[in-house]
Amino acid sequence: MPEMSEVGPEELLALDRQHVWHPYGPMPGLDEPLLIESAAGVRLRLARPVAGQRELIDGMSSWWSAIHGYNHPVLNEAVTGQLSRMSHVMFGGLTHEPAIRLAKRLVDITPEGLEHVFLADSGSVSVEVAVKMCLQYWRSTGNSRKQRLLTWRGGYHGDTWNPMSVCDPEGGMHQLWSGVLPEQIFADAPPPGFDAEPDEAYAAHLRELIARHAEELAAVIVEPVVQGAGGMRFHSPGYLRVLREACDEHGVLLVLDEIATGFGRTGTMFAAEHAGITPDVLCLGKALTGGYLTMAATLCTSRVADGISSGEVPLLAHGPTFMGNPLASAVAEASIGLLLGGDWAGEVKRIESGLRAGLEPARELPCVRDVRVLGAIGVVQLEAGADLAAAGRAAVREGVWLRPFRDMVYTMPPYPTGDEDLARICAAVCAAATAGAPASAA
Repeated sequence: MPEMSEVGPEELLALDRQHVWHPYGPMPGLDEPLLIESAAGVRLRLARPVAGQRELIDGMSSWWSAIHGYNHPVLNEAVTGQLSRMSHVMFGGLTHEPAIRLAKRLVDITPEGLEHVFLADSGSVSVEVAVKMCLQYWRSTGNSRKQRLLTWRGGYHGDTWNPMSVCDPEGGMHQLWSGVLPEQIFADAPPPGFDAEPDEAYAAHLRELIARHAEELAAVIVEPVVQGAGGMRFHSPGYLRVLREACDEHGVLLVLDEIATGFGRTGTMFAAEHAGITPDVLCLGKALTGGYLTMAATLCTSRVADGISSGEVPLLAHGPTFMGNPLASAVAEASIGLLLGGDWAGEVKRIESGLRAGLEPARELPCVRDVRVLGAIGVVQLEAGADLAAAGRAAVREGVWLRPFRDMVYTMPPYPTGDEDLARICAAVCAAATAGAPASAA
């Protein structure tokens, strides 16, 4: 076979179809993916024109991770500089400056009280580690009956085993594993509306469930403020305060999954700050490395770490091969430095204003059920039966990359997205919503 550099786009796509399994798809895939040859700033360059476009504005931040855009000189230097020193070394029995600096940076910027950092491979693995921490904490402190988790419906926490068990059991993508996964406890989905006053009846529902199951509950785990891949729903921060108070009252740990919401996406550095609370365990991922390399982190309080360390097995039996990878640690620390060194809050606020103005016309479309914006997140929810493939194609025709899912067209643009490009993203979302309208709404 010729060198890949000599292979044209058509042959590459044929090889892709023959050999490459893409996320959330069959093998071979039903739809041909777009072939990207490079990326810079907020643009993806296609290997061949599609719908008259050679470049696409990225409205997705590569699944919410590339918050600084692509090919950023500061992040490039962090990777290449570290590469010349050490690309990887095992973390068992060894340590290194990039991981130490990253851990200290995370402790400094996360809610007060989170003192210990476990570096993992991916967001889903960070949730696995969080669950293991909670289960082992109770076992180590003499409460081995506490083995279940509570969450609310509409959530998504990843595609590995324990995270799947706390994803939405009915509307989620893991129904196939019903009856096989650990059986967890589900509260009703939180009432919608970030700015809405907390509903006291719903708060009482949360308190009652936690009280009723306290003897068997190891932890409550939720996505704070924004439920991401489970439906892009926003809820009042007041419910997080209810959970914190109820968990404290009944001796249950609280885990916040900020894999999607961390690092400024909702307008605060971490969504927990909207509620002014500290969880016992915090999961981070996605934007941690600015979209450069896979890495996640699970942070916990000293109470949790000390409890595990006091047990019959005084260690957390988890150790990924690439744990604390120096390249990923270096670029993650540089990405956080970029955020803190710039006006990230102002940029997110600017994007929020642009999304509110640009997506408002979608409310008038007959196919649209709801339009909602929070921070650098914009969502247009369609009537049931939407044609997502048609919606995606319409966005490409507008020169924008979006990935509609379920009944939604949404955008999470990189923070450096300029006002003109933001307006184009909004126009593409509206065009996608129109093109994806179910026949009944046309």
